[in-house]
Amino acid sequence: MLRLGFPVIGVADIPRAVAFWTSALDLVATTEWQSDTWRTLNHADGSGRALGLMRSESPAQAHPRVHLDLLVDTTAEQHAAVDSLVALGAARIPWDYPPKPDFVVLTDPDDNAFCVVDLSRAPSGNHLPRHYHSGQPPT
Repeated sequence: MLRLGFPVIGVADIPRAVAFWTSALDLVATTEWQSDTWRTLNHADGSGRALGLMRSESPAQAHPRVHLDLLVDTTAEQHAAVDSLVALGAARIPWDYPPKPDFVVLTDPDDNAFCVVDLSRAPSGNHLPRHYHSGQPPT
């Protein structure tokens, strides 16, 4: 039976990526499938795999077709999360935001773009970020 696994991020520096993503999302690195080119990160509560980190030689895409959305419930949480992620090594990047965006675009230390989405500002209270409905590339 085919089933969805977990997201995998291509990175240039596995240890740096492990440090960033475990701190950013309260994940734990496991030895499952561990190698010089792979690390599996699990949820800290033991509920299973959360993220894969794979060594990649290709550069990060400026406007990736697939990306991570990190979710928060309020604007205050979004501001705090963005500040915390930047302190961990994320970077704010210039972006052509729509009016009143519910998301902030950052890059991880390997220049992979991701969004921090404020669900309190999602359209129609359905908790999907505005860019899911706009027909525009999200990031």
